[in-house]
Amino acid sequence: MNYRIEYRKIDVSAGRMRVLILKPKNASVKVPGVLWLHGGGYATGVPEMAFMSRAGDLAKMGAVVVSPAYRLSWKAPYPAAFDDCYETLLWLKGNADELGIDDSRIYVGGESAGGGLAAAVCLSARDRGDVKIAYQMPLYPMLDCVDTASSRDNHGRVWNTKRNHSAWKMYLKGLSCDRKDVPCTASPSRCDDLHGLPPAYTFVCEGEPFLDETLAYVNGLKAAGVRAVCRVYPGNMHAFDMMNPWSKLSKDAAHDFRRAYRYAEKHFSAEQ
Repeated sequence: MNYRIEYRKIDVSAGRMRVLILKPKNASVKVPGVLWLHGGGYATGVPEMAFMSRAGDLAKMGAVVVSPAYRLSWKAPYPAAFDDCYETLLWLKGNADELGIDDSRIYVGGESAGGGLAAAVCLSARDRGDVKIAYQMPLYPMLDCVDTASSRDNHGRVWNTKRNHSAWKMYLKGLSCDRKDVPCTASPSRCDDLHGLPPAYTFVCEGEPFLDETLAYVNGLKAAGVRAVCRVYPGNMHAFDMMNPWSKLSKDAAHDFRRAYRYAEKHFSAEQ
């Protein structure tokens, strides 16, 4: 293993929060820092999912990966998870030197609900102006609290309509899913203005619930003049790269992801 594993407790507004940090062992220069947000429908999951996800690839390729144990919706609904993730981003920026991070290459990514949180963090960073995010990787992101054509009556493997409705209801407790009072940082598909967001890479399965909202987000970025790439793979298994990592499909997706990251590492930066 060419990276080491650390755990820390950081101060956030809700108290002390555990974060997992993956750092290269022998970095001679500062490297990109990635805020990676785990999936689990906002209700489950742990930072250690990084070892199953594409975050592990990033660590192996020499990035510093920071993954917070954000509050889960069964314990604290929106905006708890979002607040924890955004405050971790601020902590990452504020401790970039000590972590060995090049703060002009702060990236944000995550899978599923973590992809939704990644998009929300990017939207908020753009609007607040306190962190310049250079690249985003919201993989098969959970973005839209309202049914789309692909999430309505979906019976795909791992995730489906029933689970999606339950997860959004728990996360948005007290808010109406008809979008009227749901902010963009809760359901990023609610945002109509994607100008000024960082370049993006994502992938998704063609038969899974989040296909349409992923494509809508990427197409919205492109319409706003943001470089964005989405690869669509066959099948109907949500998070297929994590659920069946030994399949050819998953290996292809991982290979394409690593290639996109190497390009970003060389071409995408944002001075703080």
